[in-house]
Amino acid sequence: LRPLRHFGQPLAPTPTADYPPRASRFPGGQRKLAHVMGIDRLHDFLTEFGFGKPTGIDVADEIGGLLPSRAWKKRVRAQPWFPGETLIVGIGQGSFLATPLQLAAATAALAAQGRFIKPRVVRATREPGSESEHEFSRQVRPLPLSSRNLDHIIDTMSKVVEDERGTARHIRTDAYRIAGKTGTAQVFSVKQNARYRESEIAEHMRDHALFVAFAPVEDPRIAVAVIVENSGHGGSVAAPVARQVMDSYLLHTPSSAVEREVADDR
Repeated sequence: LRPLRHFGQPLAPTPTADYPPRASRFPGGQRKLAHVMGIDRLHDFLTEFGFGKPTGIDVADEIGGLLPSRAWKKRVRAQPWFPGETLIVGIGQGSFLATPLQLAAATAALAAQGRFIKPRVVRATREPGSESEHEFSRQVRPLPLSSRNLDHIIDTMSKVVEDERGTARHIRTDAYRIAGKTGTAQVFSVKQNARYRESEIAEHMRDHALFVAFAPVEDPRIAVAVIVENSGHGGSVAAPVARQVMDSYLLHTPSSAVEREVADDR
């Protein structure tokens, strides 16, 4: 995925306590934090969340995305790193590339109270004709995130769904609490001083809708990352898909029932 316009705030302790839970309000805080941290600390911090390298899932041909750094730019472009680029990376733009699996894994790390769990598809294997199983051990490592900052991040993500101004408020349910973050992933970069006007852009060039979430907030059992290509709006397009997935997993509810409920809430 190309630059993640709004994703990134939940991964770092941005001071957002006084911000409404709206994606449009987050970039300012992210830029400020990126400026304070600098590219070296920012790069090292995001690396801990699994960005810039394959997660190591047991599936062939996984790509690792791209987490820019001074060394990368010097090696690939033979250019120095400029301070303004740090602000761009801080809001998930520029050369920053991430896969849906990386987003889901990072979100799961927040749900797991700051522990990164290596994703797996296969839980165990068994030889033909044998009753014994070889179960793979779970690989977990702690993240450099304090309990205070983690609680603040989760509280902010919860408000994205629960607050009346939250960008994913339409997927709120009484059955369980959801913590999430809406956003978009750019297909192309808008020229400087130009505005992104969806109606004037060919459909195949429009932003992808993005939503990451986990639930239930108090005792997380599932984390998801949803990308809907060329659909633009994470809250109205990607978030309802995530709600369908979580309802199916947590409540065993058919997706058609969720679609009707979300539509009725709008």
